[in-house]
Amino acid sequence: MSYTIEEHKHRSAVWGAATGARASMLCRFPVRDGKLILEEAGFTAKFSLANLPSPKNIDTKHRQWRETIIQKAADRNYTFTHGIAAKLINGYLKDRFVCGGFHDYEKVKCLHPPIDALLLDTLAKINFGGHSRKWRMFFNLRWSKFDSKTYQDVISLMRQSLGPGKPLWKIEQYWSGHQPSRGTDA
Repeated sequence: MSYTIEEHKHRSAVWGAATGARASMLCRFPVRDGKLILEEAGFTAKFSLANLPSPKNIDTKHRQWRETIIQKAADRNYTFTHGIAAKLINGYLKDRFVCGGFHDYEKVKCLHPPIDALLLDTLAKINFGGHSRKWRMFFNLRWSKFDSKTYQDVISLMRQSLGPGKPLWKIEQYWSGHQPSRGTDA
């Protein structure tokens, strides 16, 4: 078997997704287990744009993906919430497709962004969409503890706050995790 660019993209996306999802103190797992969970759920090097649902079906398909990830994690003795499963899925899809040069495709514009405390805190602080109290409530609930309904409520509020036709990846302009910590150059 030759090493292809699709395998290369897959491995990079797995690493990024697993690293982000295991940031929660509630669920620590090695990257290799994140890779196995993703692959057992169908997120392999062969997963392509054709496997992405239409924009009108993304939320239903995403819930199914989360449920599958939660089950595959349980098979490995991990307890994933919908928030942790979503972080794993969203990080993977972001690296594979949004940052893989397909950001303007309709099926990619509707992909859910990774959600974490840094993003929710910033959205609350800047009163994004005029919903500071809701963002603060979601922040206080903690992304890693989100159930299915809470997770979907966050995604719906993101869509509403961004406005019609805006790609969901644009919400990440408010994610501060890319910035160096105070007092460091890194």
